[in-house]
Amino acid sequence: MKERFDFQIDYVSKEIAKRKAKKIILQFAEGIKIDALDAVSQLEKKIKNVEIVVSGDSAWGGCDLVIDDAKKIGADLIVHFGHAPFIKVDFPVLYVYVKDNKDLNPLIKKSIPVLKKYKTIGIVSTIQHIHKLKEIQEFYKKNGKKVKIPRAVGFAYLDGHVVGCEYTGLKEIKDEIDAVVVLGNRFHSLGAALSLPEKDVFLIDTYNDVVEPMNSFRDKIIRQRNIAIDKIKQAKRIGIIIGMKPGQKFGSYNTIKKEFEKMGKEVLPITMNEMTVDKILNFYNVQGFVELACPRIATDDYGKYERPIITFREALVAIGKLKWTDLIEKGFV
Repeated sequence: MKERFDFQIDYVSKEIAKRKAKKIILQFAEGIKIDALDAVSQLEKKIKNVEIVVSGDSAWGGCDLVIDDAKKIGADLIVHFGHAPFIKVDFPVLYVYVKDNKDLNPLIKKSIPVLKKYKTIGIVSTIQHIHKLKEIQEFYKKNGKKVKIPRAVGFAYLDGHVVGCEYTGLKEIKDEIDAVVVLGNRFHSLGAALSLPEKDVFLIDTYNDVVEPMNSFRDKIIRQRNIAIDKIKQAKRIGIIIGMKPGQKFGSYNTIKKEFEKMGKEVLPITMNEMTVDKILNFYNVQGFVELACPRIATDDYGKYERPIITFREALVAIGKLKWTDLIEKGFV
């Protein structure tokens, strides 16, 4: 029986040998950590005299690299399983996008009635399913749909590849399509919906086997964002969280710090490697936060935090440098 997830072990072992690494640290995306032991076992059969250590910290995206850990343990290489190449850093990194071999045909067929009224659809996929995108495109064409696959631009690695923090490829084709189909999970489909608020967006959820419209969920999030921005406007003390992860830096804190101070607010710049509820609670006298790390923290984790948290772009609305209508038009991500 074919394993669902293909870790490309032959490729990884050859790359390790080619790079002459003697000590490596492996990162696994959150959804595949359960398979870490099996992947290590397969690797150890292929490579000899190489010490393997597995990172237990989060790996939410290709931006989430354990560079400091690698340096501290004396590793020669980071092998990052689950995401496509994302950023260039001052440490050797081997990105390995794990292929999901699940048969998606039953789920794609299930989407046809849902997409009945749309003539032209844009399709994007998470990296795990990108190898099946052309096949799915042909299926939709045979069922009377025109299909657009956005080009690789921004942080996207391949045509049709979608990442959680920006959707430039989709925005480029928004005037050519009637709806968007996202192959993967709710995180990426919500991001697409927030980036193209005027389009109908549908998730083909490959993990829960459902086809789900994202419009009502998006509208709920947008209402929350409006409330959060208003609370920041009213706050007297604001924390600006500066993300320390190499790929999670969105916006300049100096710009908004000066503007908030002109509005009579006390501003506290704060560095964080990863935001948590406990870390935020420690700043109990700060009434709201602007986070300059991953913009999806503020939009997706709204309910987790007792204080309002907004993104850099939303902060521009709060200080009057951007209109709410412009934010709606350009998208929240």
